[in-house]
Order: sequence, then C-alpha cells, then structure tokens
Amino acid sequence: MNKYMSILSEKKIIIKSPAKVNLHLEVIGKREDDFHELAMIMQNIDLADYLEFEINDDGFIKLESECKDLSLSKDNLIMKAANLLREKLNIDLGANIFLRKNIPIGAGLAGGSSNAAATLIGLDKLWNLNLSLNTLCSLSASLGSDVPFFIEGGTQLCFGRGEILEKLNLDFEYGVLLLKNPKVAISTAETYKKYSNEFRDKYDLSDENVKNTRNNLRNKAFSEFTFDNGNIKIKNDLQLVVERENHSVQQALQILSNLRGCLTFSMSGSGPTCFALFKNVDIANEVLIQNYKLFKNKGFDSWVCKLLNRGLTFI
Repeated sequence: MNKYMSILSEKKIIIKSPAKVNLHLEVIGKREDDFHELAMIMQNIDLADYLEFEINDDGFIKLESECKDLSLSKDNLIMKAANLLREKLNIDLGANIFLRKNIPIGAGLAGGSSNAAATLIGLDKLWNLNLSLNTLCSLSASLGSDVPFFIEGGTQLCFGRGEILEKLNLDFEYGVLLLKNPKVAISTAETYKKYSNEFRDKYDLSDENVKNTRNNLRNKAFSEFTFDNGNIKIKNDLQLVVERENHSVQQALQILSNLRGCLTFSMSGSGPTCFALFKNVDIANEVLIQNYKLFKNKGFDSWVCKLLNRGLTFI
C-alpha cells in the first residue's frame, strides 16, 4: 500500500442521509426526453439512513446492509453513484460502504436518491477528490431526478425534472407525522405513467406557462408561506391517481385529516407514505402517542420528525 493509500485508509466517514417530503408537487407536462416538467417544494425531514465509508485496497466497491429487502448489486443507487464517480474521473480506488436503513423502501420519501447523493459526497471526501458543488450536482442529475436536491437539501424549489434548484430559507418549526403501510410500495415510474395517461390533455409546456407556473410557486414560497392557520392545502398532483387506486393511501389520508391539531396533510411524492403537519414536534409526538394503537391496528408504521434546514450531514 502506497503512502497516499495509507493516509486514506485511516479514514472512516459516516453520513446522515435524510428523507424528504413534498410540500408542493405540480406536474406541468411530459417533455420530449420522456421526463416530466415539474414545479415542487422539497423538504428534508430527520427520518434518515446512515452510510459508513471506509477505503479498501482491492479497488472494488463493496456494499453491505442489515436490510434484507434491498438489492446490494449494481442496480442499487449507492453502487451506481460510486461507479459513476470511478468512471467519470477514471479512478480505481475502492471503498467498503455500509448502509444502516431506516427510511422505508418504495415509500415516496426518496431514500434511494438521498443515499446516492450521500455516496457522491462521502466518496468525494474519502478519496480526497475535492469536487466542486457544480460537478457534484451535475453527476447527481444523471443518477435520478430527486438526487440533486439532496446535495444541499433543506427546503428548496425544484424545477425542470428536479435538477433546477432554488434554496428557500424557511426555518419551519412544524412537526411531521408520517404513516406508511409496510406491506405497500408504489412504483414512481408507474405513477407518472398513469398520471400522463389521464391528464396529458391538460399538459401545457409552452414557455409562458412553464415560466408562470414557476413564478407562481416562487411567489407562494417567498410570501408568508405558512401552514399555521390551517388554510393551505398541500398540492400533490400524483395524489389524484394514487389515492383513487390505493386503499392504504385513502385510509392514511382520512386518519391524518381527523387528527387533533393537524394543520394540513398530503401524500409524499408518488406515495404511499402520507404525512400531516403540526404546530411543533411536541404536539406531533403527543398525537402519535395518543393514536399509536389506532395506527398499528390499521396496519400503519408511524414516525414523528422535524423539518431540517439542511440535507446530508457528516457525523
């Protein structure tokens, strides 16, 4: 092992890789490249996975996890992110990666996208690559539409297919209560396909409409964007097709809407996870304790989280 490798081998890096919810998800249309043009507000929450990175001297990427429901082969976004770095930068460094999985899979919380971004950030530091923010964002966009958001995270406006980002400095104190049936997972690609089949006649990708939709969301986000009075309903276009077909989502939304102190509620992303916002985390925790048996009896796992003003963090 050379001196450089010896220095690297002393490192062990741990990254907290948080989930997200959508505070707004609007589908403007389907583009010629088959991606959808979106206008979103994405928000990190402190339900998180943890990734550990260590150098190895055999030049391979080795991924392990205690989660038995997760593929650890080349189709995993962690592996895709690591191999993308090696390919684009023409390097043959190896790493052992261990994933401690807490974010449910196929839940609309973008755990895989968060892990992909964490891998880019983690290996950048582990291998002393010193990549610029622009480079990391460019690499992340090739891995998936949600991945760029996680490079900086917090609260952001997300346009295009998700790669055009504008940071929002909204220091929310809300508590988030999440419900998800562990037996239910939903394909994001299938959900967008169903949405397009039903609503393509309403799509308007004219420059004027895209610009107006973005500006309307900017104005909403920058002017008294608050759920405190309970009058703002979270918009999620995908909920229109998922709620109708998925009993788990129907039931979760009904339960959340009737909880004491609920300010607003919605499905996150393509589902099936649904969430409600409360004035603060303490109130959300009280509601969770009071209703835990109800949630369990209806088949739901439940969590209370706070909203984060940043994304990935080194531990």
